[in-house]
Amino acid sequence: MTFRLTWARPEDLVPHALDAAARDGADVEAVRRRWIAAGRDDRPDREGAGTPGTPDQRRLARTLLDDLDALPRDLALLAAEPDGLDAIPDLPLLPVGDDLADRVHGAWLGRAAGCLLGKPVEKLPREGIAAIAEATGNLPVRAYFTAVGLPDAIAERWPWNRRSRPTSLAERIDGMPEDDDLNFPLIVLHLLEQTDGDPTTDDVATRWLNELPGGRVFTAERIAYRNLLDGGEPDEAAVVGNPFTDWIGAQIRTDVYGWARPGDRTAAARLAWADARLSHRRNGLFGALFAAACASAAVVLDDPRAVLEAGLEVVPPESRYAAAVRFGLATAEAAGSDDAGLDALHERYGDLHWVHVLNNAALLAFAVARGDGDFARTTGLAVECGWDTDSVGATAGAIVGALGGLGAVPPSFADPIHDRLATSVPGEDGARLSALADRTLALVPQRSASRG
Repeated sequence: MTFRLTWARPEDLVPHALDAAARDGADVEAVRRRWIAAGRDDRPDREGAGTPGTPDQRRLARTLLDDLDALPRDLALLAAEPDGLDAIPDLPLLPVGDDLADRVHGAWLGRAAGCLLGKPVEKLPREGIAAIAEATGNLPVRAYFTAVGLPDAIAERWPWNRRSRPTSLAERIDGMPEDDDLNFPLIVLHLLEQTDGDPTTDDVATRWLNELPGGRVFTAERIAYRNLLDGGEPDEAAVVGNPFTDWIGAQIRTDVYGWARPGDRTAAARLAWADARLSHRRNGLFGALFAAACASAAVVLDDPRAVLEAGLEVVPPESRYAAAVRFGLATAEAAGSDDAGLDALHERYGDLHWVHVLNNAALLAFAVARGDGDFARTTGLAVECGWDTDSVGATAGAIVGALGGLGAVPPSFADPIHDRLATSVPGEDGARLSALADRTLALVPQRSASRG
């Protein structure tokens, strides 16, 4: 049996690097021809690991990854997508209500439940998710998935996520199973608790190496992790041989920064920036800023669309990320039906990998705006689309939970979680979501003045 490690082998990374560089306006054709001439496919693999390369192909892959890193990018794109700390604007504070505790509790629960909804169908396309849901009386998706009553033919054609099936189907759920969408928030909680609330990128790197097994990080995070182990500095770990800097990984990590800085989108985004730059740049980093700012806004505002618009204010307005969020918002408003809206998203962004940040940002905005505070509908749309089902379900669920508090998460979603989660993060296995919420609230600083 061949050892299979995803998102790591140089020969698996080259097709993704070709695609990423081309989307940034680089002329990649000479590199592409060399790769094809070596007998390799230039099409990115959906699963993260293809056919292992020969020793010569692997050596060539390392060289080509360096060559792709060095190619000049479109200057207009670079100008439209500034990702330095100074690009984050000073925004006015939003008033915090007396229901903050309930909202933060709801956010943690909503994040867990939304993630859990998407776990068993992660990596399945929209067609497969619809087939499973329809066969089990759950289309549109409004409840946890089940294998009860699922015809064998559909189960064989559209297999459940291998890791999630034992713990994430309705008949098997007993608490929140481990997932990176909850592991990273736990890491952030540790960072805020142990750095006086102001962690640096170096702090994030140290915490990852101390608390996250390499097998629990993926795509851009796995490349950054490898670069750290190779002696790279945290400030540069994201930009060496990493074709995933515009993928979704940073966006899934930063909700807690917003919950710990309620109504202070600028502070939340600045914390998220220090975290995200370990593994991402530009649109991937903007996803982290957006998620943190939305989380900050969601625990103090009352309208889903207002939360998305508040979050968008920390993102460069001419960036592709901002355009994706605006497209999701516009589609939510204009689509005649939910299915028509999902069709429009696929028409616009269906050429992107299912873990890319832009398609998933548009989906997040669409699901939150279209769901209008209804937890089952919002998370159902986030999952039905067939992209990063558990990650978008988690962020969408957290926003709805923050908007409406614990009562926003229906008992059918909340009860099977039993207020606890499993994790490999040291000291946190079996942690109560309610206790995590209390710890988050303890990190909220006393406001001294408002920005205007």
